[in-house]
Amino acid sequence: MLGVLVEKAKTTPDNYPLTMSGLISGSNQKSNRSPQLQLDEDDVLTAIEELKRVGAAREVQGSGRATKYRHAAYEWFDVDSPGAAVMTELLLRGPQTLGEIRTRASRMYALEDLKATQDVVDSLIAKDLIEPLSPPGRGQTFAHKLYPPEERQYLEARLEKQAASSEASSSPSPAKSSNTAVDALIARLESVNERIDQLEKRIEELES
Repeated sequence: MLGVLVEKAKTTPDNYPLTMSGLISGSNQKSNRSPQLQLDEDDVLTAIEELKRVGAAREVQGSGRATKYRHAAYEWFDVDSPGAAVMTELLLRGPQTLGEIRTRASRMYALEDLKATQDVVDSLIAKDLIEPLSPPGRGQTFAHKLYPPEERQYLEARLEKQAASSEASSSPSPAKSSNTAVDALIARLESVNERIDQLEKRIEELES
């Protein structure tokens, strides 16, 4: 919910702050979301009330006395615009690599390159807002640290499964290893048979 508020403030400022209808629509939209949700008004109201309670969102009076909501992410997270953009993408799309973060967050704040993105990520790690979920190197994944314990456990299990699957695909399977050994044996037998044929021909020549 907080990610939706920050996203809409950046990408559709004319429609911000958001009404309850706007919050529901933003939460359930199909693009730029992972996982995709199907929340009703009660779900959204519960979430926004919790954000208000902790000081991450505020209720404001809109035109026509419609109740609207705005975020207080900059103060609550103690971040600047680049940090807010990165946090928002992690909230909306889950764990991501550095390259994914840069590409996706740039719709809210232009991150010049991977070095600039890494600097923002490092600053958020220092604030204990995000963490790496995999070892340093190509494909390293980062996630925010606001997950409830049960979701955090699910994420860890999913990443372990993905890592195991990747390792298995990069290693030759037993079937492939077996096929390779058979092919080598066949090639060796053919070589031996060829040498035998050559020896038999030489013997015939000597006898004649």
